[in-house]
Amino acid sequence: MNSGRTWILYSLIRLGVFAVVLALLLFLQIVPWVAAILAAIIALCISIIFLRRPREEASKTLYDARANRSARSAAPARVSEDESVEDRAVDDQPETSGSDERPADAPVVEDQPDTK
Repeated sequence: MNSGRTWILYSLIRLGVFAVVLALLLFLQIVPWVAAILAAIIALCISIIFLRRPREEASKTLYDARANRSARSAAPARVSEDESVEDRAVDDQPETSGSDERPADAPVVEDQPDTK
């Protein structure tokens, strides 16, 4: 079954179960906000018990989509010539080990004595 169709069908069935339970509770004159909460809980229980096959199909499509996305991201990305030149330039720079050294473009700041 098509993955989009699976999700739509599963969602519509769950929404239908919720609507039927809500209508029944409202017919029984239960306070509307309490009826909505109870309908959500009851519909959840019904969907867990009776909608196992559509739920498994929907979760399988979600798993497959996630596996396909991670397989695409694991594929080596093409590195442009410009990026490889920049990487080599950064790798070829000597490392500075002293903390007293400052970068060449950093401004010189002299200590000013306090005039207080």
